[in-house]
Amino acid sequence: MYAVEQYARAHIVTDSAQETPAVPVALRYDPEAEPPEVHVTLPGQHEWVVARDLLERGLRTPTESGDIRIWPCGRVQTVVEFHSPEGVAVVQFDVKALIRFLRRTYMAGAPVAH
Repeated sequence: MYAVEQYARAHIVTDSAQETPAVPVALRYDPEAEPPEVHVTLPGQHEWVVARDLLERGLRTPTESGDIRIWPCGRVQTVVEFHSPEGVAVVQFDVKALIRFLRRTYMAGAPVAH
């Protein structure tokens, strides 16, 4: 089995009136890790660990676990909110990029047919 890595363009949401440009966010999944987790690395090397099933549920309905909240934003966006002692990071992803990544994580864990 192999790790799944993908860059997704995302918007870091701020309280500024100016629109922020999309930035690359690294998504990584190791199929051998238990429990199944997705590592999300924001610019500046800020890394968060999200349960794969939490990320998947958040595409359809608001959900949260600990310091992470995820909810759909319309039909084409998903918002992920990370809380830490240093503050809050709010990231808006295109749903298609997250779905594509999640599909790849399930394929990575599938047994190889001979």
